[in-house]
Amino acid sequence: MATSITNTDTGNFLSPGMTILVVGLGKTGVAAVKFFLQHGARVTVSDSSHKDTIAPEILAWFEENNITFETGGHSMGLFTSADLIFVSPGIPLSIEPLVEARRSSIPIVGELEITTHYLKTPVVGITGTNGKTTVTTLLGDIFKASFENVFVGGNIGTPLLEYVSGSQDADIVVAEISSFQLDTGAEKNGLPFKAAILLNISPDHLERYTSFSAYVDSKFKIFAAQGPDDFAILNADDAEIMNRRHLWPENQKFFFGEELADLAGATIHAKKIILKNSSNSALPDNMHGEEYDLSKTSLRNSPNLQNAAAAILAARLMGCQQQDILKGLVAFKPLEHRMSLVAEIGGVSYIDDSKATNVGAVYSALGAIKQPVILIAGGRDKGGDYSILSEPVHRKVKHMLLIGEARDKMTRAFLAFTTIETVDSLQEAVFRAASLAVPGDAVLLSPACASFDMFSSYTERGTVFKNSVLEMKNNPAGKTEGAVSH
Repeated sequence: MATSITNTDTGNFLSPGMTILVVGLGKTGVAAVKFFLQHGARVTVSDSSHKDTIAPEILAWFEENNITFETGGHSMGLFTSADLIFVSPGIPLSIEPLVEARRSSIPIVGELEITTHYLKTPVVGITGTNGKTTVTTLLGDIFKASFENVFVGGNIGTPLLEYVSGSQDADIVVAEISSFQLDTGAEKNGLPFKAAILLNISPDHLERYTSFSAYVDSKFKIFAAQGPDDFAILNADDAEIMNRRHLWPENQKFFFGEELADLAGATIHAKKIILKNSSNSALPDNMHGEEYDLSKTSLRNSPNLQNAAAAILAARLMGCQQQDILKGLVAFKPLEHRMSLVAEIGGVSYIDDSKATNVGAVYSALGAIKQPVILIAGGRDKGGDYSILSEPVHRKVKHMLLIGEARDKMTRAFLAFTTIETVDSLQEAVFRAASLAVPGDAVLLSPACASFDMFSSYTERGTVFKNSVLEMKNNPAGKTEGAVSH
């Protein structure tokens, strides 16, 4: 765990002239460089990527501002000579220069800890293994019907530091928060989310965490700095969350799910979300009994019913009126690469769920589909437990097509539960799936793996799937060979 600064005096947190090393040049890293320069720091930058991969305008801007930077690796000297090290979310905290910096008692911080000292706007934070981006975007749309100015960002879109560097003129901030961001936030004096949502927890990023338990611990840190007047919103259907719910939040706790029992919050009944009180807790302002009918919206099926329940509950607790929430729900359009229907060809549905980079997301995807499934999966293994998928694969998947580095491991995991073939490319998998499918089937891309063995991102992977489906739709005779059966 990275060392954290616990001083909450913003006047002393950053001193003019102090040397700050920014590690990683993604969106958050660039925003951090600009923020620290505003506060008079001497900024240096270290990025492991090759110089050619960094935008020329960024490099030119560094030179104009006399910023010392290195690419292609990390020099120990830059780390051990810094007064403070800022780590971008994607940087593993276990790299040797950071380990050595901790030995030298050099403070290591991330975006949330810096933001804690400077953010002036109430913030709603959303974390969880799956659904973060959907709920963050949906809440942003709902809030825009109730507030004059809403900022949506964090782990998606615009970094929080970019907002903090500006005029901070929003009425409310909606922020997607990753476990990586929570890892470098202050333990006790971190960002006090007015409302914090924990959507779900399933095995993910186990290549970075020492155990699943450590990953769960990271997610629960979103509640660490909340006070008694803040709202904690938790998934009542998630066993990992419910097992720990008494250990963390000390504030007002509300729940969402299909089985709330004697819990206050948002319950899912058929295609409706109903707000309810319990004998132990009550929603404010007589919200008990409010109904939100999602049957004619794009959120009417699982897992979006769960996502909508969390968003409705948060929006209502933050003061949004029911009519404004309903407007946002009706207007919301599903995000790309998240259970997106690409086309129906010959009675077969082709569904792009490329964002499903972990086993929990695939579990949710299979639960949402009523048709027999031909599943395209695989990529770079993330250390997840594939056995979680054994039951839904056995019940739902009539054929599995595996690609990428994890295909042999996944073959061993699922061979007893369905028919498996390995193929060399995603395009080949699409054409092979089409030859296997019959009317009434669904061809689902839901990889359970990262994309980086074959693609630059899950977005590129989803785009390749979509283009392959549309190519096949326009050229029904097109096909490819080479699948190996198991």
